[in-house]
Amino acid sequence: MSEAERIDIEVGEASEARRIAVLRRTGKAPDIIWLGGYRSDMAGTKAEALDQWAAESGQGVVRFDYSGHGKSGGDFLDGSISRWLAESSAVIEQYTDAPPVLVGSSMGGYLALLTALGSFAAGNPVAGLVLLAPAVDMTERLMWEEFPGEVRAEIMDKGVWVEPSQYDPAGNPITKTLIEDGRHYLVMDRATLQVGCPVHILHGRDDPDVPLGLSLELVARLAHDDVTLSIVHDGDHRLSREQDIDLLVRSVAEMAAGTDGMGS
Repeated sequence: MSEAERIDIEVGEASEARRIAVLRRTGKAPDIIWLGGYRSDMAGTKAEALDQWAAESGQGVVRFDYSGHGKSGGDFLDGSISRWLAESSAVIEQYTDAPPVLVGSSMGGYLALLTALGSFAAGNPVAGLVLLAPAVDMTERLMWEEFPGEVRAEIMDKGVWVEPSQYDPAGNPITKTLIEDGRHYLVMDRATLQVGCPVHILHGRDDPDVPLGLSLELVARLAHDDVTLSIVHDGDHRLSREQDIDLLVRSVAEMAAGTDGMGS
């Protein structure tokens, strides 16, 4: 199996400039764009599985690392929804000719949703969305509103608090910048949302990080779109078991087949 092409792009100007690492596998449309989760990278199990499927099926797929993640440049502590959304948009704009299928996990699902909302509003909807436990409004709903008073005070006073993580012994730094910037991107206070493309959400019933109720709420708000919700009854947040990966690949393959040639 041939290797995907490694490409670096520059995003931002002057002091905001950062190098974003991209892996691109050329193939048939629609291109599949993988958007990873908070503090994950494009070499993760799910991203690698999608790339292997793309190589075998001839599908185009693009993976990348946000700044401060994986092989990209930049400091993680400078990260924000604005910053990572801009990087996602830059990759999509540079490496897709026709509307892509966006596949996002956790925070990546949130960024994929924000991208799709913006694309639809601009009259150029994406071809489809596959969202794994999308952490919609994560900075407010899953962070700030869940933090006790002493944690909120530390974030505001010191600018950062390190959250213990079962996935990383070093923990997850949560910055004041991330929280305050995230308030510009809250969408779950809207009565309805519309992306103008099919949506398939995968969510583990036993997810301890992003509650299943958030995806149920998202489905209700996407009332004008074709939405499927697949509940993995014994699934956790990562959905990285063999059966979870199989479900993901099948879902993406079906989405790509259903949207083949759209916008071309």
